[in-house]
Amino acid sequence: MKEFQLGNSIAEVVEMLPDFRIKKVRLDNREIAIVRMGEKKSMDLIFFCPHRGASLIQANIHSGEIICPLHHYRFELQSGRSRAGDCPDLETFPCRLSEKGLTITLP
Repeated sequence: MKEFQLGNSIAEVVEMLPDFRIKKVRLDNREIAIVRMGEKKSMDLIFFCPHRGASLIQANIHSGEIICPLHHYRFELQSGRSRAGDCPDLETFPCRLSEKGLTITLP
């Protein structure tokens, strides 16, 4: 497991990651998408759609779900669980928002 730090405070992270917007970030050799969900102290990280590898950077967010732009499969934002479509759950990674910024843990 490897930890990464984004920002140096909650305010920096909030400015860097607009609410319910998808932000592409490169950590080591991985490109991931980050979605901040309101003013919660935790966030979810979402990788690529497991169905055909479509990037979720261009996905839509609606009613607590992220919708794949390729086949419109829907996934729960908080858990990554598949909600519609014949697709496995999204790969998600633990992260923690604190006064020191956003800590992301990747395997």
